[in-house]
Amino acid sequence: MGIQDARPFDYVEVSFKNGSRKDFYKNPPHSKALTGDWVLVESASGGYDVGTISLSGELVRLQMKRKRTRNDAKQQSVIRKAHERDLEKLDELRRQERDVMIRARAIARTLDLNMKVGDVEFQGDGRKCTFYYTADGRVDFRELIRHYAREFRVKIEMRQIGARQESARIGGLGNCGRELCCSTWLSEFKSVNTAAARYQNLAINQTKLSGMCGRLKCCLNYELDTYIDALEDFPDRADKLKTVAGLAVLMKTDVFKRLMFYTYIDDRSRFYPLHVDQVWEVLDMIKKGELPSSLDDIQAMAPPSEEPEDDEPDFESVDNVIQLPIEKRKKKRRKKKKSRTDHSLASAVEKAADHPGKRPDRRGDQRQRRRPDNRNRPDNRGGKPGRDKRQDGKGPGQDKKE
Repeated sequence: MGIQDARPFDYVEVSFKNGSRKDFYKNPPHSKALTGDWVLVESASGGYDVGTISLSGELVRLQMKRKRTRNDAKQQSVIRKAHERDLEKLDELRRQERDVMIRARAIARTLDLNMKVGDVEFQGDGRKCTFYYTADGRVDFRELIRHYAREFRVKIEMRQIGARQESARIGGLGNCGRELCCSTWLSEFKSVNTAAARYQNLAINQTKLSGMCGRLKCCLNYELDTYIDALEDFPDRADKLKTVAGLAVLMKTDVFKRLMFYTYIDDRSRFYPLHVDQVWEVLDMIKKGELPSSLDDIQAMAPPSEEPEDDEPDFESVDNVIQLPIEKRKKKRRKKKKSRTDHSLASAVEKAADHPGKRPDRRGDQRQRRRPDNRNRPDNRGGKPGRDKRQDGKGPGQDKKE
């Protein structure tokens, strides 16, 4: 714990803007800066910048060797530790960056430049501003720099970055629910192609395999070496197997259980899981001119499994069934609506019989235009029940008054 290095390394790694940019600086003894301290460092373009020491000691030597940075090269050095006034000025500049980025995008759009300004970073002293942009091709931004210098009154630096670097600077959450690897710990971006997804038996779906940057996810390479090592024992030309019962085709592969699932090309209602050793034996038989009778006979040649057998479930397994029978849907009957209308009409008639002086409520059935209390009332002429109209023009209310 208390032992010091025999050969202390006087270089430190300084991180700027939450790790979006890192560089190596010489740390003189008089600064007394340690890991985690805010420091002022020299800038290559003049002035100073403010950052945090992320690494120190022997780790910096290994990091510089990894990034092929020479120790004897001319390096800027740490000036001193940052005090409260330096940090307050840095916070003011960081608050201005969002407004500057929005204004910079508007100016680039007015000049019809095919580019996107992804991030803006001010130097610690406010004399210089770096604009990070993404573009498909080369962009002539000489006129753009003049507009930026006239608008923001600072020294302008344009730096083109890729889509992965842009997502690393912006940050976000991935589909796994964790923070993006590129914005936390991933420092080098390796090329990712669809072959990595094929080795891992993943569906080639661009929307699911793409990350926040719109490119293929970097995590597709994490387990690729493990899958490649496991696939060395699998036969290369085993997509089709000839049997007496018919031609069998390979549907899927379970790499770590060492199983290959086959089915007949004429009847795909059932899958036959075959071990890799069984497939090798079948291929040797086919080379000798012998054909297996069926996939069931190939399964009978299975070596005894070392895993304990699980208890059989009390329900039928549907793992090997891929085609389900089509269910016949019954047509909906409309008798319920008729019963509801009959019930509403009957209730309206009962209410009219109990209260003959009141008009019936027509809200029970708005479709019926006739008055429900006149249905059972015979006509004055002794005919069938009809509308409540009299020859003398008197209504039921006038009879009561008389």
